[in-house]
Amino acid sequence: MMLAVAELAPRVGLRSACQAFALNRGFVYRDRARRSVTASRRAPQVRPRPPLALSSAEQDLLLGLLDSERFADVAPATVFATLLDEGRYHGSIRTMYRLLAAQHQTGERRRQRIHPLYAKPELLAIGPNEVWPWNITKLKGPANGPASIST
Repeated sequence: MMLAVAELAPRVGLRSACQAFALNRGFVYRDRARRSVTASRRAPQVRPRPPLALSSAEQDLLLGLLDSERFADVAPATVFATLLDEGRYHGSIRTMYRLLAAQHQTGERRRQRIHPLYAKPELLAIGPNEVWPWNITKLKGPANGPASIST
């Protein structure tokens, strides 16, 4: 029945073809959509390589520039601007980020200060009147918890 509607629709129009077979037009539209979705699922198309894509040698050159000592701690946008000022173009900023992401190098490129671990100072007194703290709320005592407070 759907084939008959599909054959008749170009000649008399979809509305008339559906009326002739007592079909709802929505059913025809849903059937078309369902068939196009299943057809697209059957044959996954491989995306062709863009004609302006960098070759592997150009990618290696650009990655070598980004990893060089001169640009090792510089953002790709700054590398792009510096190279343009020198009259050299090796790829867009997005291309640089894409190459760095492929190599798992998209984190912070600058050297970071390593902060030492900070240990809270502890006061150690062996006898009476050796240490006088200004705040006694966190002082360690002979026992832990609220039971250590004696009245």
